[in-house]
Amino acid sequence: MASSSVIHPKEKYDVFLSFRGEDTRQTFTSHLHASLIRRKVETYIDYRLERGDEVGPALRKAIEESKISLIIFSKDYASSTWCLDELAYILERKETHGQHVIPIFYQIDPAHVRYQVGSYKTAFSEHERRLKDKTGKVPKWKEALEKAANLSGFDSASRTVGHDSDLVEQVVKEVLAKLNRESSSDLTGLIGVEGRIKKILLELDVIPEDVRVRSVVIWGMGGIGKTTLADAVFHGLSSQFEAHCFLANVRERSGTKGAFSPELYLLRDELLRQLLGDKSLTIHTRTIGAVDKERLRRTKVLVVLDDVNHSSQLTFLVGEVPFGPGSRIIITTRDMQPVRKTLEVKDVADHDVKTYKVEELNGVESLQLFHLNAPTHFTETPEFLEKVGDHAAGIPLALNILRSLLIAMALEKS
Repeated sequence: MASSSVIHPKEKYDVFLSFRGEDTRQTFTSHLHASLIRRKVETYIDYRLERGDEVGPALRKAIEESKISLIIFSKDYASSTWCLDELAYILERKETHGQHVIPIFYQIDPAHVRYQVGSYKTAFSEHERRLKDKTGKVPKWKEALEKAANLSGFDSASRTVGHDSDLVEQVVKEVLAKLNRESSSDLTGLIGVEGRIKKILLELDVIPEDVRVRSVVIWGMGGIGKTTLADAVFHGLSSQFEAHCFLANVRERSGTKGAFSPELYLLRDELLRQLLGDKSLTIHTRTIGAVDKERLRRTKVLVVLDDVNHSSQLTFLVGEVPFGPGSRIIITTRDMQPVRKTLEVKDVADHDVKTYKVEELNGVESLQLFHLNAPTHFTETPEFLEKVGDHAAGIPLALNILRSLLIAMALEKS
């Protein structure tokens, strides 16, 4: 499988919030922002500007680094030239880079936005008076408003929307759905990954109404792509859970083998901080408090424990931590038997346990991976390609190492 760097999109943020602060910062926008953060949606809001940043370029960069822009049209949105410039740039990014844009009409008629009537007409009369020497600005803003108002979005006056809380919930659901689709499309860049991902998803069997807790053990030799697969599944599914955590390199970070080491306490604290949303949480004791346990029992979580190699790690990170109905735990390991045996002990985890052995890449997949950035004069003969495949034995890490060595050799000769 290709490098896991393909999994992480270039975008830094999931959502960019565009709004007029005086209208909604302390009301609807604050509730929407809090709800997105609770669902672990990385959200940009303008108070995140670092001191000393130039505001215009900083916001443009944030828009460029976001997958989705939510535009909250309110009564006085159009009175802000700042908001209008922001909107125009968002629509430009939509046309040139396919950014998702979702309009939200908060206590404003969409027709007022589309045709610039009511308070929007008043705002544009003032803009036209003040910006006579900048004749291109106003038409550009009007065009952006018309385009945005014609997009599919949300209207707070709609019959399907009751209180602000209902509107927030509907918007968050739509955002999560779009992020899910985006994560699924990202998987296509990984060589040989799609079929393997589908098999893992079948074992996880994530269904909204399902209350079972299930673990899936992804196992296989080193370099076979276990972490890459777990990472891809995690990013594709995380938005469907109330909380999630990816604990990487458990074996390397857990300290003395077979003991409940200080490092294991730190790992569990990290897990609990992520799942409970409390960055200051520190326990450092064997027993989790009753209140925290009760919160965890009510929370549907997705957890990945990457590179587990000892029963003490599972006992401490799974057996001591309760998980709510519908939770899923993914474990990657080189040695499946001890891990499965530990999970199936009732005192450690009273939930379903499934396993998935990662298959080696087949001949076609091996060639596809090897061809990525490989020097062409080393890949011309079938004999050479067959030798590469034999040496790598379908192991993605081995193929990547061979390719890197050949690239280095080609650079030395050039």
